[in-house]
Parts: sequence; structure tokens; C-alpha cells
Amino acid sequence: MKVALASDHAGFELKQQLVDFVRGLGHEVTDLGTHSTTPCDYPDFAEKIAAEVVSGRVERGILLCGSGIGASVAANKIPGIRAGNCVDYYSSHQGVEHDAMNVLVLGGRVVGVALAQDMAQAFLNAKYTNEERHARRLAKVQAIEARYASGAASASAR
Repeated sequence: MKVALASDHAGFELKQQLVDFVRGLGHEVTDLGTHSTTPCDYPDFAEKIAAEVVSGRVERGILLCGSGIGASVAANKIPGIRAGNCVDYYSSHQGVEHDAMNVLVLGGRVVGVALAQDMAQAFLNAKYTNEERHARRLAKVQAIEARYASGAASASAR
């Protein structure tokens, strides 16, 4: 699988460990930066990883910032991205299986290396089930996204 990884400065060290780990699992890795602990802004890297996923150049992304929250918020602004800020193994695979999550977001200051590796592996091994209830819910999420992307959402829907 083609996988992109990206982080801001706060997620840099954990990202570096994950790049090698994901490659070791046999995946083709694109490292979108950052490449140091010099302070930088997570929205820049969230947009980079989202662009790679949406374009189809990679199948999935792993994105890191300090807490995972800011990067998750930023990535989810991009239509077609379903980024989940996960802190446990179950959510890392369940997000793919039930919600077609395509970007795993981790907090570099929250999650340790061993747990991050377990979560990355669970995320990359998981497959969307396409069960009727999940497909129905995903279609509703995509319809919401389409309404707001087009600017057609009414004030009453908000």
C-alpha cells in the first residue's frame, strides 16, 4: 500500500519512528515532512497529506501534531478526507472498518512509540466492511460534506 506520513515539529520524532516502521511492514512510504523540530504549522502538513490521499497518489495517510487535535481538524476540512484522531488500538482499525477513515491522526506528545506502531499497523491492515449500516452512514456523511462544499446548506440545517 502507498502511505503518506506528515507531521509538524511536535510530531516529528514519532513520525520518524513510524516512517521506518511502516516501511518495515512492506508499505511504500512518502514522507511529506516536516524534516526537523524547527517550529512549523500543522495545517500546512494536514493539507499536504490530504492532497495526496484525495488525489489517489497514496491510499492512506498518517498525520501527527502535538495532540492530534489540530491536525485532525485541519485535515477534515478537505473534502474526501475522513481523519480520525486516535489514542487506542480499537479506534485505529474500527475507524477504517466502520467509517472508511483514510487518515490516522496521532498526537506526538500523547502517544508512545509502541502504541503508535500498534495503531499504525491496525489502521493499515484494516479494511472498510461496506456493511449496509456503515455504507448508509458513510453516504450521509458524504451528503453533508457535499452540501457544505457547494455552499447550498440552508441555515436551518446548521
